[in-house]
Amino acid sequence: MKIAVFSTKGYDQKSFAHTNKQFHQQLTYFEFQLNHHTAKMAEGFDAICAFVNDDLSEPILKILAEQGVKIIAMRCAGFDRVDLEAAKALNLQVVTVPAYSPESIAEHTLGLMLSLNRRIHRAYQRTRDANFSLEGLTGYNFHGRTVGVIGTGRIGIATIRILKGLGMNILAYDPYPIALELGVTYCTLDEIYAQANVITLHCPMSKENYHMLNRKAFAKMRRGMMIINTSRGGLLDSSDAVEALKSGIISALGVDVYENEKDLFFQDKSNDIIQDDVFRRLSSCHNVLFTGHQAFLTEEALGSIAQTTLESITSFEKGELSGNELIK
Repeated sequence: MKIAVFSTKGYDQKSFAHTNKQFHQQLTYFEFQLNHHTAKMAEGFDAICAFVNDDLSEPILKILAEQGVKIIAMRCAGFDRVDLEAAKALNLQVVTVPAYSPESIAEHTLGLMLSLNRRIHRAYQRTRDANFSLEGLTGYNFHGRTVGVIGTGRIGIATIRILKGLGMNILAYDPYPIALELGVTYCTLDEIYAQANVITLHCPMSKENYHMLNRKAFAKMRRGMMIINTSRGGLLDSSDAVEALKSGIISALGVDVYENEKDLFFQDKSNDIIQDDVFRRLSSCHNVLFTGHQAFLTEEALGSIAQTTLESITSFEKGELSGNELIK
């Protein structure tokens, strides 16, 4: 099949080219995002491979369908930017990569936690300037502290295993709790807000949990909270987070995702003036650590993404099911 791969970087192209040796699909890479300006580039392709910030709303899907596209392959777990009802009506199949090395996200979560707690990012900046003062770099032991894990899917479980190894007390919340043999206590969100020293988010984006961490949630938390979000930007109300940082409710914020990241992440904006005032306020805080949606970026995860994506497209080509279909 002829496949147009949007929003690609060098690491995407390298992993797909290597994996495609066993599938022999026709891949064409586009570095730009899929949106209403670029959708016309899909003409003549059978399949579209899109990424997390590509626009797959109804108008875009109509253009794709009119041009002969038959399947949308999201090379990520999230699909909140895909209008599934429109895709079904247009007879477009949609597949995702439901799991791709959950350890990659879990380990990045730990990296953010450790960096913020022990002020590693600040220490790095100081020592580059030959400033070896330790003032303001005091952290605390994670051992014995309480962490709230919101979302206990594959990534949440992988994170729990790591946090358990640190000796943390683990509270968990999930609408669909599962039996775990990891010493985890399921409880309500309010109980997590009241008891946890650290909260880490590992849940999908939905209408129900949009801005779940907002002003009301922060008001229920103890002062000095650490918040980590490596899941979906929309789970955290960024404007309310600014106020919680100012008041001291949040003492450390680590985010790999941002609700308005579409026009920022995966691009070099170092010569631009960032127009997003909320992002600028957050990123100017010494106790906020941003990474640009890189938690997935490991060799293992990239290989798994390419393998699953090409398997799904090849199954569709053969008239078979891969198990990763969203349109039933």
